[in-house]
Amino acid sequence: MTKKLYSFPENFAWGAATASYQIEGAWNDNGKGESIWDRFSHTPGKVENGDTGDIACDHYHRWQEDIILMKEIGLKAYRFSIAWPRIFPSGRGEVNQAGIDFYSQLVDALLEAGIKPFVTLYHWDLPQALQDEGGWPKRKIVDAFVEYADLVSRVLGDRVKNWITLNEPWVSAFVGHEEGRHAPGIKDMHTAVAASHHLLLSHGLAVPKIRENSPDANVGITLNLSPHEPASPSIFDRKATIWGDGYLNRFFLDPLVGRGYPQDIVNNFGSAMEFAQRDDLDTIAVPIDFLGVNYYTRKIARSEVVSEGENEPCTVFRGDEITEMDWEVYPEGLYNLLGRMHFDYNFPAIYITENGAAFKDQVVNSEVDDPQRLSYIKRHLKQVHRAIEVGVPVKGYFVWSLMDNFEWAHGYTKRFGIIYIDYETQQRIPKSSAKWYAQVIRANAVE
Repeated sequence: MTKKLYSFPENFAWGAATASYQIEGAWNDNGKGESIWDRFSHTPGKVENGDTGDIACDHYHRWQEDIILMKEIGLKAYRFSIAWPRIFPSGRGEVNQAGIDFYSQLVDALLEAGIKPFVTLYHWDLPQALQDEGGWPKRKIVDAFVEYADLVSRVLGDRVKNWITLNEPWVSAFVGHEEGRHAPGIKDMHTAVAASHHLLLSHGLAVPKIRENSPDANVGITLNLSPHEPASPSIFDRKATIWGDGYLNRFFLDPLVGRGYPQDIVNNFGSAMEFAQRDDLDTIAVPIDFLGVNYYTRKIARSEVVSEGENEPCTVFRGDEITEMDWEVYPEGLYNLLGRMHFDYNFPAIYITENGAAFKDQVVNSEVDDPQRLSYIKRHLKQVHRAIEVGVPVKGYFVWSLMDNFEWAHGYTKRFGIIYIDYETQQRIPKSSAKWYAQVIRANAVE
């Protein structure tokens, strides 16, 4: 029996993604300033095992070796982020030329290898100097971000044609400023809402600046999104679903397309949002060329409230397949999400900018077999293909991650890479998922 072949459109961008703090290391080399993640990880008790990103995967010194591996896999695109404090050690003002040179060389080498660079300007490593001034909750940070975006797009805009302003502003705002699990480690809802607004405003002001400096470029933003389902037909579970979807998804999606902030969520925040000025929402709604979607799992909304006499069963439970992050493997959620992004929000193009899974990987006879990750990626790619078939304009897929790395507050305890990193020796070992992914890229198809 012949296996079905799921073929992808011509020029589909097959890629892998990383982030500066998670892989670069060289945390204070060659003039780089301190970031909020340097400060956070150096604070005892903030990261598992006391891990830091000081060395990480040492990509700053091994980037040429890493590009060779990308080329061997056959990547058509590589999404990476720029460390803001490597460019502006104090967040603004004086430029660190060594930082500019590092990324310029990286871009040149990628292009020479036939790999399109997709540059993320902000993937959470804010200069600590700006945090000391108040960080994202203060409006003056917006001008600093625009100065940074202007410089980087002027320097690299002749070669980089795909730009992402922000990665997952929800995480920056709420995990960093409400939950406190990420840098800068603040726990205050009003502060988190202010941070989210200034993140979006920074995006809105940076987009035209990038276009000015790189007129033929595509510019977008990346959000972490999850479809929400009620655990039961209960009114309380349905309300929890509306809230969860609004908190994670609509609060960022709606203003990007000119709908403003969803009032039900603003009301629940109990925030007057006095930091928002008259024209801010128009600025945030600047047209973008694509939406970046980071998808890992769905959310099942289960209310803690049960009315008297109501004994409705919970009819939806997560499946048995769970990753090391304790996330349910649910590929259908990606299909549902992509459909919504197109048919409800009508983004002109969509890239899957992150999708992947953490599992326990072991080196056996100098090889790493990771069938669970391979299966995870394969099943999600089939859902991407399914979405494309019904008209969703998905233009590319970036597996998270190119290599094992510093997984934020989890330190080095979670491995997401298709390339295994031995952190003691910095040896790179392509996993079986990497070898399989190379075959997918060559065929432009999944079996």
